[in-house]
Amino acid sequence: MGQKVHPGGLRVGVIHDWKSNWYTTNKDFKDALLEDIKIREHINRKLGHAGLSDILIRKDKQRITIDIYTARPGIVIGKSGVEVDALRKDVHGMTHKNVHININEIKRPELDAKLVAQSIAEQLENRVSFRRAMKRSLASAMRSGAHGVRIKCGGRLGGGEMSRVEAYSEGRVPLHTIRADIDYGFAEAKTTFGRIGVKVWINKGEIMPEGYEGASMKDSRLGEQDQARRRGGASEGLSASRESGRGRQADREGLGPVRRRRGGGGGGPGGPGRGRGRGRGAGGGPPRGGDRVDQPRAEESTPRAETSEQPVIEPQVEQVEQVDTPVTEAPETPTPAATPEEKTD
Repeated sequence: MGQKVHPGGLRVGVIHDWKSNWYTTNKDFKDALLEDIKIREHINRKLGHAGLSDILIRKDKQRITIDIYTARPGIVIGKSGVEVDALRKDVHGMTHKNVHININEIKRPELDAKLVAQSIAEQLENRVSFRRAMKRSLASAMRSGAHGVRIKCGGRLGGGEMSRVEAYSEGRVPLHTIRADIDYGFAEAKTTFGRIGVKVWINKGEIMPEGYEGASMKDSRLGEQDQARRRGGASEGLSASRESGRGRQADREGLGPVRRRRGGGGGGPGGPGRGRGRGRGAGGGPPRGGDRVDQPRAEESTPRAETSEQPVIEPQVEQVEQVDTPVTEAPETPTPAATPEEKTD
């Protein structure tokens, strides 16, 4: 079976704090724990429609302080604080201690995993397409500044006979990076064809320790390095040495910079050329990747400017002076007379 760990519990004591803060002896531990469970169940049951995200409890000998984080503080407080007073009386009747309640508003509910899961569950109960609900919440969280989001729904999706799991993700959600602030939320949609579970993971960035004076957040996050590299910008930090060595033509063995051959259409000894560099044909030529020169040749050791136009060399023609010499007339030679036989013929 899968060994899954709660992202919040894994980070308790490192970047997150406990949601209940109190101390007691072993004898009273079970009563204090049961009291916490009853308080949380009562608040969730009474204010479940108010968009509750988190409930923090601090207890001492005679006092209980409850911090409620909600996206709709007006519903929790009520008109003139009526709802808060009623909740305070209920908790006092359960614990017999002085109760103090603080209401905190969540400014950006799109980045709260619990509220996102509740929103998707409500849409599924209202017969909204699960794909549309998941993609809409995913896009909204990424627009609000999340570094990564992952949403998973499981059950009889769309009313199908066989249950299945559908998941959508975007960005980075590093579950094994302890300093990554990953918020996890779970909710259930009670539909007519069964329950559908919704899980949401939201990466809100990294929380560095106090007094950390190393690289900046941009240098320490590999995801931003990848984005800068895709945009063509300069990369720094962990991958700077890797990136600087890729595009640089280094001076190898003191023979000068390595230059790439510029294209020529002429064929080599093996036949007509097919691309840049020398031709490749049946008679033998450089391989297909031969246009990249790894080792410079002797004549290329000195760098020279590459020009697209070749200088035209004019042939030098020696001019010979002509001397006018008189032409002597050839002597006339008498032609022999024809014989009578030749005349008859």
